[in-house]
Amino acid sequence: MTCGWLTGPLRNFLRGETGHLRVPVPSFLIDHPRGKVVFDTGLHVDTQTDPARRLGAVAKVYTVHFQPGEELGARLAAIAVDPAAVRFLVNSHLHFDHTGGNAQLPNATLVVQRPEWEAGRDPDLAAANGFDPRDYDLGHVVHAVDGEHDLFGDGTVVCLPTYGHTPGHQVLRVRLATGDIILAADACYLRRTLDELLLPRILHDREAMLASLHRLRQLRDAGARIFFGHDPEFWAGVPQAPVPVT
Repeated sequence: MTCGWLTGPLRNFLRGETGHLRVPVPSFLIDHPRGKVVFDTGLHVDTQTDPARRLGAVAKVYTVHFQPGEELGARLAAIAVDPAAVRFLVNSHLHFDHTGGNAQLPNATLVVQRPEWEAGRDPDLAAANGFDPRDYDLGHVVHAVDGEHDLFGDGTVVCLPTYGHTPGHQVLRVRLATGDIILAADACYLRRTLDELLLPRILHDREAMLASLHRLRQLRDAGARIFFGHDPEFWAGVPQAPVPVT
């Protein structure tokens, strides 16, 4: 599900590049027999009407393209999924374009890497990493995990730590009958990020992010399909849930 788009400097995605890039803001629903999982939640609904008020200085860097009906709750309702029935909310990390719809999943258990959650709860570290507690510190039951975490204990939906972009970034491995899919989020913005090991301009830990990219390469070479975090060319070929008519 595309829950908004952002246009920003290309160098923010690929260090040293010039120009601008319009990128999707994805969210994913995994329907497991033991419960529904949402991976990342897109932009906050307030950015549809007043991005500057919600995002502050970030709105000077990124132009928001986000229409009514594209928010997570509406996208789920359009496929007959009750947001209140979602069991697990997995945030790859705590940036605004990955946690903006968290409030729309009021009953989900929030699954996040412990270093990420600890950074997000520390005012200085939250500010240093560009986190806004209004997006994620909402009273959910929080399961802070350390490293790999199997959500259902059957190997089908597994959080994999990919630190570097932020203190505790994680990706989600989904095992289908057709093979593994890796929902890479900001561990790997674009196909070029992985192919050429091109890092973004701003990141938490360069060496950790490079190590995470090498791990993603290994998973890809073993047959996994990588769903790049914000690649508009790749995203154009991803089947979408319907957008409700407003």
